[in-house]
Amino acid sequence: MTTASHNHRLIDGHKVAIKIINECKQYTNEQNTLGRLVSICIGDVPETKLYIRNQARGAKSAGLPFEQIKWNANIKQNEAKRIIQKMNDDASILGIIIQRPAPQHINIRSLQSAVHPLKDVEGMNPASIGNIVYSDVALAPCTAAATIQLIKETGLKLEGLEVVMIGHSEIVGKPTAVMLMAEGATVTVCHHLTRSVAMHSRRADVIVVAVGIAGFLNSDMVKPGAVVIDVGINQITGEDGSYEIVGDVQTEAVTEVAGWVTPVPGGVGPVTVAILIRNAITAHKRQLAAGWIT
Repeated sequence: MTTASHNHRLIDGHKVAIKIINECKQYTNEQNTLGRLVSICIGDVPETKLYIRNQARGAKSAGLPFEQIKWNANIKQNEAKRIIQKMNDDASILGIIIQRPAPQHINIRSLQSAVHPLKDVEGMNPASIGNIVYSDVALAPCTAAATIQLIKETGLKLEGLEVVMIGHSEIVGKPTAVMLMAEGATVTVCHHLTRSVAMHSRRADVIVVAVGIAGFLNSDMVKPGAVVIDVGINQITGEDGSYEIVGDVQTEAVTEVAGWVTPVPGGVGPVTVAILIRNAITAHKRQLAAGWIT
């Protein structure tokens, strides 16, 4: 049996990400001045360190300045919003990233709403999410856009494809479903109240899984030749006590049935970071068009 790490059916997210970053680099090379991306972390949150490091690396590769800011965990909601609103008015700041999770007393959705849509490189302002309903996906949520990008990497046309989205979160499931419909796909959304997820997933041309349950999708739930996009990131403890990052898909088993599978790590993650950088380029173009910057 071919091991998953060498299976030709795995979609290499790193290669896709490099292609996107290089396209962004071509744009930044033509600019005299570029504002910086500002990453805000509230409190000491170990889970965010890898994300911030990858975002900083992606920005550097694309030629974008990147600044990390850490706020005290006790910062008040009103103070946080006031600082973000000040950043909105700062022409030297290209985009604002709010790292999650945040302390319980912080309403993260309210902070995301405070980020001006033209600086919302994460695509998480309600206005940005609302825009995708009207097929304006230029500043779409990064993970959702990465999912669409990876499906397209297979060479399949999304028009008419049967897609099953497993998970209906505001960050991934819902925006991904809307964006897939905009591409002409027929979309079924499954969630924790769905009676038989397998009944739906077995007929799908494409399955997108984002439920946060390690190994949720097994080979019996996949139609032969289907595309499987694994958005899950789960930390599990091995028999020797070591930690391992796995997705929502039983990758090795599913690879024997599916036509294409994204691995974890190395699948959706790198492309999500690249989409963030691409969103920053789009934000720069829109800020220029709006006369915010010259």
